[in-house]
Amino acid sequence: MFLIDRLILLAAVLLLAGIVSSKFSARMGLPVLVLFLGIGMLAGEDGIGGIEFDNVDIAHAIGTLSLAVILFDGGLQTRSSALRAVWKPSLLLATVGVIVTAVITGLAAASILGVRPLVGLLLGSIVASTDAAAVFSILRSQGLHLRKRVAATLEVESGSNDPMAIFMTVGLLEVLTGRLDFGPGLLTLFIQQMGIGAVVGVGAGWLAVRAVNRIQLAAPGLYPVLAGACGLAAFGLAASTGGSGFLAIYLAGIVLGNSRTVFQRGTFLFMDGLAWICQITMFVVLGLLSTPTDVLPVAGTGLLVSAVLILVARPAAVVPLLAPFGFSIREHALIAWVGLKGAVPIILATFPLMFGLPEGPLIFNVVFFVVLVSATLQGWTLPALATRLGLQEDAAPAPPAFLELLALRDVNAEIIDYSVSADSTLAGRTVEALHLPDGAIVALVSRDGSLIAPRGSTQLRAGDHLFVIARTSDRGAVNRVLGHDEA
Repeated sequence: MFLIDRLILLAAVLLLAGIVSSKFSARMGLPVLVLFLGIGMLAGEDGIGGIEFDNVDIAHAIGTLSLAVILFDGGLQTRSSALRAVWKPSLLLATVGVIVTAVITGLAAASILGVRPLVGLLLGSIVASTDAAAVFSILRSQGLHLRKRVAATLEVESGSNDPMAIFMTVGLLEVLTGRLDFGPGLLTLFIQQMGIGAVVGVGAGWLAVRAVNRIQLAAPGLYPVLAGACGLAAFGLAASTGGSGFLAIYLAGIVLGNSRTVFQRGTFLFMDGLAWICQITMFVVLGLLSTPTDVLPVAGTGLLVSAVLILVARPAAVVPLLAPFGFSIREHALIAWVGLKGAVPIILATFPLMFGLPEGPLIFNVVFFVVLVSATLQGWTLPALATRLGLQEDAAPAPPAFLELLALRDVNAEIIDYSVSADSTLAGRTVEALHLPDGAIVALVSRDGSLIAPRGSTQLRAGDHLFVIARTSDRGAVNRVLGHDEA
C-alpha cells in the first residue's frame, strides 16, 4: 500500500467523521467547529489516533486557503439589501469595534499572563474578530432566525471584520520583530492593505461577472469552478501586491453574488459545499496541531482572558458604536453576546510561531483555549438568549426546487421565485388575476411536494412556491406585483 493510499483513506475517514459529527452538533447546540477541533485533537499525538503533526507552515497554508474559500462563499451569500440596510453599524463594528475589543482584551491579557503590553495587544488582536460560520451554524441548527436588521448586522460584521484583525496581527508582529515602527509605519500598512484589497476585490469581482457570463464553457459544472478561480485570483493578486487578500476575496464574492450570472444557483451550492470541506479540513488540521497537554496548563489564565473578552471587551465595543443607530437594549445585548470565535483566531495564533516570537507557544495555547470557551459557552447559550430576548422570527420557507438559466447571451430573462405566505394577498387569487407585465409568466408552481404546470385558472394557495420567468427589465414590476422584497 502506497503512502498516498493511506493518506487518502485517512482524509476520507476524518471528513466522514466531521460530516457525521455535524448531526450531533445540531442536536447538542454546539458549533460544528468545536466537534471538528475535537476530532483533530482525538486523532493527534495525545489522542487515540496518535498522529504526530507539528508543521506550523502546512497548518498555516491549509488554514489560509480554507479561510479564503470560506470568505468567498460568505461574500456570495451576502445580499446587497443587507449591505444597504446596515453597512454603517456593521462597518464600525468590523473596524473600530475590532480595535476596541483588541485593546481592552490585550491590556488585560498582558496583566494576566505577565507579558509585554505589545504582546498582550497581539493576543487581543488575534481573538478580536467574530466568526460568521460559527454564529449562523448555531442559529440554523436550532431553527432560529433573527430579526432582519440584527441578522444582517451580524452577517456583514462577522464577514468583514477578519481583514482588520489580520492587519492588526501582522502589523503588531512586524513591530515586535523590529521591521516596522508603531506609528506612521503601521498607518501606512493599514492604508496599503485595505486600499489595495478593496480595489482589487471590487475590480476582480467585476471582471469575474463578465468572464462567467461571456466565456462559453463545455459543461455547466465548470462555471462554479471558474467563479472560484476568479475569487482565488483576487486573493492572490491583492496579497502579492501588498494588499489584504482576505478583504479582496470577500468583496469579489459580494460583487459576483449580487450580479446576474450564468448558473448562479449551481455556483452557490458548489461554493457552499467547498466551504464546508474547507471548514472540516481546517479545524481538523488545527486540532491536530494543538497538544491538549500544553493547552490544559493555561486553562486558568485562559478562562480569565475569555471572561474579559466576552463580558467586558465585546460589550464595550458594541454598545457605544450601535447607540446612534437606534438599536434596542435587547438588540444590543444579543449582538454583544454574539461574538463567537472561530477559525481566524486559531489561524492567526500560528503567526507568532512562524515569526519565531518567544511568546508564540503561550499565545497559541491561550488562543486555542479562548476559542473553545467562546464557541462552547456562547454557542450553547445563543439560541436560548435569542428566544428569551424575543429577537427571532419565522423564516420564509426554502424553495422546494430550483430553476436555472444556463445561458444569458441570447436570453434576456430571469427566473424569480416567490413563496405565498398565509397573509399574502396572492393567496386565493388565480394566475390570470396577477396582472403580471406582458411577457412574464408563472412557469411552475410547487405545492405540497408536487409540481404543477399552472393555467390561468389555477388558484394560488398559502404555502405555494411560484417560479416566474420575466424579462430582466421587468424584474422590478414583477416584484411589486408579488410583494417580493429583493434578497
